[in-house]
Amino acid sequence: MKKYNYIRRTITWEGKRYEVSGKTQREAADKLAELKASLKRGEKTVGENSTVDRWFREWYELYKAPSGITAKSLGMYKEKYNGYIKPRIGSMKLKDVREVHLQRILNNEAGRSYSHVSKIRLVMKEMFSRARKNHLILWDPAEDLTLPDTTEGSHRSITDEERAAILAVAETHRAGLWVLTILYSGIRPGETAALQWKDVDFKRNELHIYKAAESGTGAVKDPKTDAGIRDIPIHQDLLWRLRKARGAPLDPVFTTTRGTPLDAKALRRMWTGFKRELDIHMGAKLERNKIVESVVAEDLTPYCLRHTFCTDLQRAGVPINVAKELMGHSDISMTANIYTHRDQAVLHKNMKKLSKQNATPKKAKKEEKVG
Repeated sequence: MKKYNYIRRTITWEGKRYEVSGKTQREAADKLAELKASLKRGEKTVGENSTVDRWFREWYELYKAPSGITAKSLGMYKEKYNGYIKPRIGSMKLKDVREVHLQRILNNEAGRSYSHVSKIRLVMKEMFSRARKNHLILWDPAEDLTLPDTTEGSHRSITDEERAAILAVAETHRAGLWVLTILYSGIRPGETAALQWKDVDFKRNELHIYKAAESGTGAVKDPKTDAGIRDIPIHQDLLWRLRKARGAPLDPVFTTTRGTPLDAKALRRMWTGFKRELDIHMGAKLERNKIVESVVAEDLTPYCLRHTFCTDLQRAGVPINVAKELMGHSDISMTANIYTHRDQAVLHKNMKKLSKQNATPKKAKKEEKVG
């Protein structure tokens, strides 16, 4: 076997010594040239000449990864950076980034959901704020970023037509009980995944909610807030269905086709399968058993069922503070965002109450005139 006497070359850059080696003088020289170019681009060091991309990787590993936030939240930082920030300013040096560069990134997302755009801004604000605190830049270009026009992106209640179709499909589809549980109790999809039969209290007719499968990982954890721990009276049209499906205390109430507990992917498959049957039921056009012309609304999600439960509470005249407890909201303003949605039926119902309260007493019959 041939042995090589490696040629070594060194360089000092910003006070730090770097070394390369090669089997030949040419190879070592090429590596040294490549190293110099990389150092000039700021890819090997973290300083004012570092690229935005180099700083993001350093910042992410040093500050975000060990912070204890969920895998889903960590994924959000990477998704927003790689998809929307890196393509535009990733190769720029940190010191050259100005507010206008960042504002253009946000403005390019105008018209999309508030959640999406605000998360991009969050990533940029955290990145550049930390860079300034590390004295890598003199000022923070993300400090005063403003959001462009966005859509609310909130969930909605189902329509009367959708409700009739959902109730019909739920009678035969394997996900029917799962769908009706969300519609009649308002619990979150992640809470359905963690529900065991021991949590269905048939003596008290209550669902005991005190844990949920974490979105993105499927790991069963305590709710994010104490408000998520609650006991929900079981709707009468749901009660008999749960009795019929009752299993062993430690068995999950809802499972995959293989009988295993639901995770995030299984929840999506459950809804996708149900929504397909719903689409067909509502008149979708099929060719070779494939939907070629859908009629079901694209924005119909399981959270629309939860939202509908809350609006049903409003229509039934349930006080907002009670609805807050049933929904598991930590802040009553979250419930108010749903309760304040305009509903003509509710307006008419309350106007009748007002009319009854303000009704003018009937005038007493006039005394008969004495002749």
